[in-house]
Amino acid sequence: MISLPRYIKVVLISIIIHQSSFINNFVQAQVLYEISGNSAAKKSYLLATNRLVDRTFIDSIPNVFSCYTKCNKVLTEFAMQDYEAIAALRQASILPDSVKLHKYYSEDDYAAIDEALNLTLNMGLDKLCRMKPSYLTELYRAELFRRWLNYDEQRSMETFFEEVAQQTDKPIFGIDNVGETMYMLFDREPFHWQCEELKKVIDFPEQEVRLERTIRSMYLNGRLNDIAFLVQGPDNTSSLSYSDYQVYCQRNQQWVKRLEPYLTDGSCFITLNCIYLGGDKGLIAQLRNAGYKVKPVNRK
Repeated sequence: MISLPRYIKVVLISIIIHQSSFINNFVQAQVLYEISGNSAAKKSYLLATNRLVDRTFIDSIPNVFSCYTKCNKVLTEFAMQDYEAIAALRQASILPDSVKLHKYYSEDDYAAIDEALNLTLNMGLDKLCRMKPSYLTELYRAELFRRWLNYDEQRSMETFFEEVAQQTDKPIFGIDNVGETMYMLFDREPFHWQCEELKKVIDFPEQEVRLERTIRSMYLNGRLNDIAFLVQGPDNTSSLSYSDYQVYCQRNQQWVKRLEPYLTDGSCFITLNCIYLGGDKGLIAQLRNAGYKVKPVNRK
């Protein structure tokens, strides 16, 4: 029997340990789920996404493409390929003529917001004062993520399967309609809360970056329940608040009802942000409560 040199044995052992660790992490890191039972005619699939994750990550999710090809339609929160709807959303982000943003801030606060937007977006309130505070908040947050978390909208995994479906003429459906999406984005919070939230994000940008960095890390490890607990927890002081999460949970109940006809009519490939899925009130739990079987696709 040939005896291997000691250093080669060490290398082989380290490789085996590394592979074993990878397999264990992979078993825990579940982001792709199979939906069956209840009224579902065939198996459908639910993929948790994260917009800050590059689409190359999709290649590391076993069986995701085979699951996609089995489905005859794609469902997402809002169909971004609906250009008329996108135009309506842009219009909805504009303040009514009767509302003047500067009236909701002191002179110092208004100047501080203007300075932060100029430094970050290269545009100040001279150009952006007609936009709703909720829109400005998301615009500012997105730029923070580009600078600090390497967020690239064109490379985000979030819209990948929508783009593939569009290129292959596979129908795409939004679970929410345009009106509901406009409400969720721009009018869910009272106007004075939107103003306070914008100022808070301007004053404490590190809180936004820290939360999203943690969510991304949890997502990459498949810890969907931990994401839900993180957002609900008292240590979360970002703009993504406990009250936001409660709204998502209520909407999950509506989504289960809206998904039923799609699940009944063939196979669906559903892509949704990971923040909606985990926890005892997340969409996965709500589907199970409604009688569906929801299990990880890649369970060992």
